[in-house]
Amino acid sequence: MHWDFALILLFLATVAPWLGRRRIRRLIQTPQTTKQDRLLLYASTIAFQWVAAGLILWRTGAHRISLASLGFQIPSRGTIALVSILLAALVLINQLVSLHRISRGDGGQQGILQELARKVFPQDFGERLVFLVVVITVSLCEEAIYRGFAEYVFRNSLWDSVLAGVLGSAALFAVAHAYQGKKGVAATFVVGALFSLVRTCTDSLLPSILAHFLADLTAGILAPSRLQFSRSVAERQEIAR
Repeated sequence: MHWDFALILLFLATVAPWLGRRRIRRLIQTPQTTKQDRLLLYASTIAFQWVAAGLILWRTGAHRISLASLGFQIPSRGTIALVSILLAALVLINQLVSLHRISRGDGGQQGILQELARKVFPQDFGERLVFLVVVITVSLCEEAIYRGFAEYVFRNSLWDSVLAGVLGSAALFAVAHAYQGKKGVAATFVVGALFSLVRTCTDSLLPSILAHFLADLTAGILAPSRLQFSRSVAERQEIAR
């Protein structure tokens, strides 16, 4: 394996999860986020994602690895379209179920995700526009990083195995979401493995990019109203007591 690829994988396995957990810890400790706080969070996320993806594409290009090898291609339009629709539908259903559970606020990890949703997701039209840029950025960059670069390296540079590519990239993707707790990491691993399997079978990142985009956009648009409804119900129940 090239030394720079090894450093990138090490960063993804250690520094990136640490930065994510530190940021989430600070958000949890903050009583309430302001519009400026959320916009700064969106801007920093966009900058970090593009810098990371740009660095990876620079290094893969330096080693003469084509964009097609990383999944930036559409070998069969009909197959890609069908797979994209099926994967997007599956992800949408899962996201709606997850939002329903979070809105119930059953405590534990759901409570943590509920609290994060209140502090991170957009609250007005202007924030939603910026959040849309965040969603586009994350869906493109994270798929390029994990399903493109990481899967390629695990599959071709370490064990020369498709299974190693799927499981290795899914593991890194799950670790990056360690702030969600054990259940969140497990769920993210399953989603990552599914996305990686689809990328392997289609030789394209497009289905996972579209599914990733839909999942994050759905959360950003629906979560605030769901949480507001949940809070109103809880307040009425408290008054009734």
